Amino acid sequence: MLSFDPEKIALPEGHYINGQHRRGEGEGFAVKRPSDGLLAGELADADAAQVDEAVAIADRAVRESGWASAPPRQRGAVLRRWADLIANDLPLAQLEALGSTRPIHDVVNHEIPFTAEAIRFYAECADKYSGDLLPTRHASLGMLIPEPYGVIAAITPWNFPLSMASWKCGPALAAGNAVVLKPSELTPYSSVRLAELAVQAGLPAGVLNIVQGSGAVTGSALVAHPLVRKISFTGSTQTGARIMSEAAWHGMKPVTLELGGKSPQLVFDDAGDVQEVALRILRGFTANGGQACVAGTRLIVQRGIAAALIERLTALCQGFTPGVTWNENSRYAPMIDGRQAAKVEQIVTEARRLGGEILVGGQRFADTGEGCFWQPTLIANVSPDSPAVQEEIFGPVLTVQIFDEEEEGLALAGHATYGLCAGVHTKNLDRAMRAMRGITAGTVWINRYGRSGDFIIPTGGFQGSGIGKDLGRQAFEACQRYKSVLIDF
Repeated sequence: MLSFDPEKIALPEGHYINGQHRRGEGEGFAVKRPSDGLLAGELADADAAQVDEAVAIADRAVRESGWASAPPRQRGAVLRRWADLIANDLPLAQLEALGSTRPIHDVVNHEIPFTAEAIRFYAECADKYSGDLLPTRHASLGMLIPEPYGVIAAITPWNFPLSMASWKCGPALAAGNAVVLKPSELTPYSSVRLAELAVQAGLPAGVLNIVQGSGAVTGSALVAHPLVRKISFTGSTQTGARIMSEAAWHGMKPVTLELGGKSPQLVFDDAGDVQEVALRILRGFTANGGQACVAGTRLIVQRGIAAALIERLTALCQGFTPGVTWNENSRYAPMIDGRQAAKVEQIVTEARRLGGEILVGGQRFADTGEGCFWQPTLIANVSPDSPAVQEEIFGPVLTVQIFDEEEEGLALAGHATYGLCAGVHTKNLDRAMRAMRGITAGTVWINRYGRSGDFIIPTGGFQGSGIGKDLGRQAFEACQRYKSVLIDF
């Protein structure tokens, strides 16, 4: 039985600094459960002084504990033990389900295994990627030697708290750095349990610290701290731009930014079985209630298949039932909070005002108390400048645009701001390759939509969707700086 009583779950207290739980010293804030809108607990920001303490401890711990200079396989062994603890820790799964939008079924069957495997992948990276011996003069030796940065700041979003933490902590720790992680103030709890398990696995206390609080207070102090040498952030494009600017002003720090998206699903007449394609499209914009930066929320479909596909999607959208995340039978995610639901409602209302036709959905589910569950929504007859087409909604809303010729479809698939992901659906290999080349996006999925467990494949966006890569060896290498050495002999 995976179902549990949220009132019986012990919530970790405050921050986790130097292997100990600490109360916040800044302004207090309430944490609510997305499923029912009820109070989960109250925390306080880590103010600038407390952030300073956490970063100073991390800087000292990574040097004095020997973590930075430890043999790579020794670091890998600690990370593998950590992954094993993650994979078998029910309290971690319950904290994630209680405090986030992730139903306990999805947490246990997807989120926890994905998080553990990401840590295992980077445990294996620890001794697999090194520097280079470079050709130079006969009596000289040129080398490129990687070193850890020291302290890396990680700022993660609320939509996938555990897996996002693994993307940041795995490569940084494997490369010999310390991490100070700020989770979203909306989903603070599971990250603390994650850090507890890391210490249990043998990570020296202080090498991974968790500070809670708002972006304006805690996040800003973390980004500006002089001992933070690199920043990794996942979140909105607007916040990413501010972080990049602040990082430049406070030490010229490198950044990895995975930001917003408005990803197209480009479907050609020869995409194959309509039911299979419809299910693929459906998962692409309804997973986690549409609250994913990679959500495929723009259906761009060729006329010959459009009617059948839209009919099938409309029917499938009516098959969802809301339910609290601590019920093992729940499969559909709530909005993170009322503010996010209001944003979805505002954009859908504006799209309708501008001539958009609601084919299905278009409103909240009824009788869900203070929880906000938005119905899967299809909007047809939208113009390219409609806010539903242009803006990242972060809800289960799919716009529908119809095209005739391939060039027209590719033109519609472009976006002036975003370039995170795209889906291309066709059985014609030549067309698939042309579309892949013609779409400006950091990831293009062909005849599928969504990431896999292949951690060797990096993810990251073009344009306003980000800079750098998470996952893959690229994320590991981005957690090191490279020293050029030239020896004459």
